[in-house]
Amino acid sequence: MAKLKPCPCGGPDYASCCGPFHASDPAPDAQRLMRSRYSAYVLKHEDYLLATWHESTRPTSLDFSGEKWLGLEIKKSSAESNTVEFVARYKIGGRAHRMHEISRFVFEDGRWLYLDGEFPDSSSDALPPNSSPIALLAVTL
Repeated sequence: MAKLKPCPCGGPDYASCCGPFHASDPAPDAQRLMRSRYSAYVLKHEDYLLATWHESTRPTSLDFSGEKWLGLEIKKSSAESNTVEFVARYKIGGRAHRMHEISRFVFEDGRWLYLDGEFPDSSSDALPPNSSPIALLAVTL
């Protein structure tokens, strides 16, 4: 039996969690897209991140500036408002940070897309521009 590879988003197996979305399957809802985008930041899948970012807010490129993603916690997800609130932890330059974001998503042409996010408190530490607003996912996460 093959050994399972844990998914960066916290799922038990990447191949049955975020892997299919990274391979081109559309995410079925905003929360699954957010989780797959977090995993894409961890794995530095820039093409996937840009392809799942709404064109009105999408940067031209991303800068993976040495951040190491440590974990994701979903706080709340709302199908009514197409939002996902989460906290993502990361290290950069040996220093621990956390990003608390409420991400907004839109459903267009049969696919969910990341639109933008807001930071509900000042506990979120900013990364360099175009790093990861995964927003983690275009802020300066």
